[in-house]
Amino acid sequence: MDIMRKDDMKTVAGPAENFTGTVTITGQFARPDPSRVSGAIVHFEPGARTAWHTHPAGQTLIVTEGVGWTQIEGGAKLEFHAGDILWCPAEHKHWHGGTPHASMTHIAIQEAVNGTPVTWMEKVTDEEYLAPLGSKVIAP
Repeated sequence: MDIMRKDDMKTVAGPAENFTGTVTITGQFARPDPSRVSGAIVHFEPGARTAWHTHPAGQTLIVTEGVGWTQIEGGAKLEFHAGDILWCPAEHKHWHGGTPHASMTHIAIQEAVNGTPVTWMEKVTDEEYLAPLGSKVIAP
């Protein structure tokens, strides 16, 4: 049994090419073969969000703090809260992050397929991010 101690976990800034705003990633892990699982604790400051992206085997988000928004391409923009668990199916283009006035933290868990857990795409525009809840925005 391995234990990743909280005091030993590294925190890094979310790369600017994949995120808008202030995002920190803590305790990033990937399990050795034959496992395909990886994950991290990701914190979004108000207004921060991911770029559009997909996961080859889907992604589970366990929301531990705050309020956030998410959207699958072509689907309604949705709000979620601490305690909620989100599932994004495999290969569905999506984004997620905090709201303009609330931060959000989640534990992200995904599996790699052919060594890749995520494919990053273009950034979410302010128009897409600020669209009303329930609206359907089609990404380019």
